[in-house]
Amino acid sequence: ETNITLDSATRIELSCRLDNKYSHLKSLQVTWKKGNETIGHINKTENSWSIQLTILDNGELGSYSCTLKGEEEISAVFHLQVPKIEGKEKPIISYEGDTAVMICKSFGYTPIAWTWYMTNGSEQIAINDSLLADKYVINRVSANVTHLKILKLAKEDDGVYWCEAAFELGKSKGKLKLKVLSFMVPLKPFLAIVAEVVILVTIVLLYEMYSKKKEKCAEDEKEFDQIEQL
Repeated sequence: ETNITLDSATRIELSCRLDNKYSHLKSLQVTWKKGNETIGHINKTENSWSIQLTILDNGELGSYSCTLKGEEEISAVFHLQVPKIEGKEKPIISYEGDTAVMICKSFGYTPIAWTWYMTNGSEQIAINDSLLADKYVINRVSANVTHLKILKLAKEDDGVYWCEAAFELGKSKGKLKLKVLSFMVPLKPFLAIVAEVVILVTIVLLYEMYSKKKEKCAEDEKEFDQIEQL
């Protein structure tokens, strides 16, 4: 299997060549397909079969395969696709009231335009920073990089975001996750430790008070016994 990345209209040749270890195979029947649809016009040279394609739009992208049938069946697959966009696998973690910056990149290919989306349930809603300038700032740092800055983070900003790059042959998306935490989250372990310390100190003080009281009672009893003896 081979991945072939295309961002603009082009003419391309796909070729399958039979490896030397299969040179013993004879009377091969060769079939080219796009998905499940058979394609004709095969150009053949010695142990090599190819097709020429003119890719003009997104509908001509997809998986192309050549299958050689004889004593054995051998296949090769070419995946024609638009450039992939790099988001971030790990969630971006920030706190309420802070600012979060999300970054998307396109390596080696320059998008025509970038669009940012936020997920609302099952819908993806485009972010318009010109209408919500006090909340979102979108910067196209360079032709291949875009930033989404979210100001004054609230719990509602927690969720999945998408950056979409538009190319001549189609669109490609990158996925990012934002986790918005309350300031109480990092304080919880600290408060738990403080509570444990308070309980421990209280137990120690109560034990000391009980021990002193017991000692005093013992001394009073001893003094009483001495008075009785006298």
